Amino acid sequence: MDLVKLTHENLDQEHICCAISNNKDIQVMSKKNWLKDRLDEGLVFCKGNVRGKCFIEYIPAEYAWAPVEAEGYMYIDCLWVSGQFKGHGYSNLLLEACIEDSRAKGKKGLVVLSSEKKMGFLSDPKYMGYKGFQTADTAEPYFELLYLPFEEGAEIPRFRDTVRRHESLPEGFALYYTDQCPFTAKYVPLLENMAKARNAAFQSIHIQTGRDAQNAPSPFTTFSLFYDGQLVTHEILSEKKFDKILSEKGL
Repeated sequence: MDLVKLTHENLDQEHICCAISNNKDIQVMSKKNWLKDRLDEGLVFCKGNVRGKCFIEYIPAEYAWAPVEAEGYMYIDCLWVSGQFKGHGYSNLLLEACIEDSRAKGKKGLVVLSSEKKMGFLSDPKYMGYKGFQTADTAEPYFELLYLPFEEGAEIPRFRDTVRRHESLPEGFALYYTDQCPFTAKYVPLLENMAKARNAAFQSIHIQTGRDAQNAPSPFTTFSLFYDGQLVTHEILSEKKFDKILSEKGL
């Protein structure tokens, strides 16, 4: 499989893998607009030359949309291989391309967000452990910051303190999200309308700058739903799943 890197020149034409729709779809538009600004910050979106979910996205940690302290590292936003592309070694191919590129750019190593057990939207801890990643830091209720240092003695990355301070979060539901994942453009408005119809206290906080993302209350800034200051889930919710959560809260 050949690999393709997104650039300002090919971004409009290339398929971005995680949203199989035409370029006029709101999900694709929001993701590509987000990507355009990140490319100048050193973001790399490297994909297989196929139409499907087979890609890796990474960025210098200083510009990562995540509350981490990892100066000199490269932060992996997402490594996703699924469907017919699984089982062919493409995850290894993409990760090795990231490692080679990061070494060439003089980085200290790689960091990535994972979890105690495998969960949706987070890197598989078993696979990352197999590839040599170690636990650098943890955050409640299940987040783990993994890192792969390129040399001994490299400074260990950590989460920012904002992920442990939730006293000032709004009462009721508080949804923090970004345009980093195209699915938020579709599902956030649906959840907002459902909450309104059920008279549920619901506040959505659209994170629109890297600085705000680096000071967010959750390690996963793409989508994190809180209720009375406690994380409910980081997984982007369908209407059916949110309906269940609303019912559990008596709404």
